[in-house]
Amino acid sequence: MQSDLQLLKRMLLSIVIFMGLALPSQGQIPLTIDKAMEIAQENSPSLRSSHMNLERYKQNLLAQKASLKSKFSLDLMPVSYSKDRSFDNYNSKWYTGETFNTNGTFKIDQPILWTDGTISLINKFGWQDNSSIRDDKKDNSQVFSNNLYLQLSQPIFTYNKRKMELKQIEYDYENANISYALQRLNTEKSITDQFYAVYMAQSNLEISREELVNVQQSYEIKKNKVEADLAAKDELYQAELNLATARSSVDERQVSLENAKDKLKQTLGMNLDEDILVFAEVDIKPIQVNLEQAITHGLGSRLELRQREIKTKELEFDMIKTKAMNEFKGDISVSFGLTGDNKNLNKMFDNPTQNPRVSVSFSVPIFDWGEKKARIKAQQIAQQINELEFHEEKVDIELNIRQVWRSLENLRTQIKIAEQNVKNAQLTYDLNQTRYREGDITGMEMSQFQTQLSNQKIAYTQSLINYRIELLNLKILSLYDFDTNSPIVPMKDMIDKK
Repeated sequence: MQSDLQLLKRMLLSIVIFMGLALPSQGQIPLTIDKAMEIAQENSPSLRSSHMNLERYKQNLLAQKASLKSKFSLDLMPVSYSKDRSFDNYNSKWYTGETFNTNGTFKIDQPILWTDGTISLINKFGWQDNSSIRDDKKDNSQVFSNNLYLQLSQPIFTYNKRKMELKQIEYDYENANISYALQRLNTEKSITDQFYAVYMAQSNLEISREELVNVQQSYEIKKNKVEADLAAKDELYQAELNLATARSSVDERQVSLENAKDKLKQTLGMNLDEDILVFAEVDIKPIQVNLEQAITHGLGSRLELRQREIKTKELEFDMIKTKAMNEFKGDISVSFGLTGDNKNLNKMFDNPTQNPRVSVSFSVPIFDWGEKKARIKAQQIAQQINELEFHEEKVDIELNIRQVWRSLENLRTQIKIAEQNVKNAQLTYDLNQTRYREGDITGMEMSQFQTQLSNQKIAYTQSLINYRIELLNLKILSLYDFDTNSPIVPMKDMIDKK
């Protein structure tokens, strides 16, 4: 009867511990890896920062494109008054001049992207009241005036700055898109690592609690034997020590679990006061990975290589700008229009005057003490450095893929070994549990078998998690998902939105 009651107590204790771990408590948030990624998309500080940077470059590009459209402007000067005393050199006399005027200028500027020129339509309209006093004689004039003309300004013998600026901002925006896509992949990796760290901490805690149950059972057995004078008291003392150690292990792993949870919540952008419980499927079936396919797809798809290509283009732009230093260049300005003036507003253009203007100017460098030559040489070295780094980037990509592939192959073997070790440790524990009840082994020896079983369970779970993380690493490195046999397009969501 007593043995039946003790068996019932052990069963109830096991059920309570299992239910306490497996079911979320009130206010506890259940979390899967997919749910964690959804939360990160909305709240992760690193992703939000990268997305805001992407939005900044997007707005810069929109602004640059808007600057290529026609600009309308209106400058108004409602009142201008001046009075001064001046000397007339021609008549060798002093006179007093007084001027009052009001005017406005309406202007339409249209940049020309393909030539870097600007064509403008300008209209200046105003009214002016002039008076002057000389030798006590006063002259007065009031007149309306209007000047309407079309003007073309075109730089020559130089590079197209406007077109280059637009291309540069387009590259900046593409680079920001790539950086955001890479940040999403890196965030996925970081979250996966931390998610499974929490899962592992939960598993360790569960194993410690199972170990506590087993140690508690061993303690009860030993206590009953001592009370029945079937065992020495020193064995009871050892059983009590084992029980205290098991309880301490549970407490330590509870602390480790809470720390791992806080780190995950920080990465996800969650409130640290929220409590979470992670759920994961780690029963993984190792898959066969084609190394050559992974390398080929990685070298053909990695976004870092596209960033290097963009860097190459930007360095070419820098070279063009460097060569344009102290260069021979010129400007052409051509305008044609009509000017009319009259004291009557409706008669301004009764006798208009044509006002064509043409000007050509050149800037001719003479000597710069070798500045331009040295800067060009420095820029050429920068391009060579970028080429070397581009080559090394490719080598690093292939090297990393090879390393991860080898790790996956090794982990496949380790999983099989760890699985068999758990089975053997469980059989050994069950066998020695019977021997312990019969008094053939001591409590210290039984504790060693318990520790061995716990360690093998932890090692097996860790090997499964390591395999899943390495498989994710390979997906990020090759941009190919070997689970689904499909390529990864990190920028797909952004492309779809466009």
